[in-house]
Amino acid sequence: MTTLSSEFRAGRLMSMDAYRGFVMFLMAAEVLRFEHISETLPESSFWRFLAFHQSHAEWFGCSLHDLIQPSFSFLVGVALPYSIASRQARGDRFGRMFLSTLRRSLVLILLGIFLRSVGRQQTNFTFEDTLTQIGLGYPFLWLLGFRSERTGWVALAVIMVGYWLAFILYPLPGPGFSYEAVGVPPDWPNHATGMAAHFNKNSNLAWAFDTWFLNLFPRAKTFLYNGGGYATLSFIPTLGTMLLGLQAGRWLRARLTDRELFRRFLIAGAVGLASGWLLTVTGIAPSIKRIWTPGWVLFSGGWCFLLLAAFYYVIDVRQWRGWAFPLVVIGMNSIAIYCLAHLIEHFIKDTFRTHLGQSIFEQFGPYEPLASGGMVLLVFWLILYWMYRKKIFIRV
Repeated sequence: MTTLSSEFRAGRLMSMDAYRGFVMFLMAAEVLRFEHISETLPESSFWRFLAFHQSHAEWFGCSLHDLIQPSFSFLVGVALPYSIASRQARGDRFGRMFLSTLRRSLVLILLGIFLRSVGRQQTNFTFEDTLTQIGLGYPFLWLLGFRSERTGWVALAVIMVGYWLAFILYPLPGPGFSYEAVGVPPDWPNHATGMAAHFNKNSNLAWAFDTWFLNLFPRAKTFLYNGGGYATLSFIPTLGTMLLGLQAGRWLRARLTDRELFRRFLIAGAVGLASGWLLTVTGIAPSIKRIWTPGWVLFSGGWCFLLLAAFYYVIDVRQWRGWAFPLVVIGMNSIAIYCLAHLIEHFIKDTFRTHLGQSIFEQFGPYEPLASGGMVLLVFWLILYWMYRKKIFIRV
């Protein structure tokens, strides 16, 4: 997710908008509910495969769905050099730009909290939402955007090593620790041993921090754990993912040949995948998306580089662009689709049922989610297309 794309109309790369649109589509496509279809058709390996890649890995591992949030964060970094150059070309001063950055970060944080509070009886103060995580780290990313590429790599190393060391130094739970009290069955198959045990679900540093931090806010009941294991402190390594994107954005703006740029993306992707895998198999820093471990920063970052390389090569090098237009429409208004997906999905379904009959979707049998979800996605896209034609781009 990035809020910067509409700021650099001239000279923008269509591949960036298409990549952003692709991951936003994957997010919105949750309405197709492949998991429900798979449960209805348990013997189908096809639907089981699709269901796996439309859900998050339980703890270890990676699905296509797990790459959505890293791509959001990565593309924020990719867009930043373009945004800074655009603002400087307009004569904006450093102080004015930084105040604008702080305002943008605050809006992202508050918007994330608002969306997480929809349907609840009181404000749900939680900070693991994608927008909130980006908002917490964005001012630091922006400041690093004015430093050298070398400084960016050093900052990434400091974040990775520092975050890893903080987890390792946090003591492991004692023999009397109740995993059931924090929502984790004692015989949960994803319990790790050795050094990797410092990254176990709801018994790690990030969990401990949230049991203090989140209880500083008004709550209906005391915060004890996050059911998915997600944590506020993940914004720190998420900044690392954004820094990887920042380096990619710098390469895109540098005067490199297409061949050299493509080669750099491929090498960065391969190094990220290999190093993330190595940290996982050795147990040093296993790749876990839910708490954004250093291993996950590298592994998911590798995939982000490869995906950007693929979109860049097909769209901006080979100039095969027509197929990507639907994705570009989505990618140019990522804040809008993010809010639509969180706010009006049920309204759209209920409206169709009201005017076309309550059983309009049920007649499709086990494929009902495809029918209802498909109509929701179509309405989302038509709204975004209207905004695109009217040149309405939601910024924060």
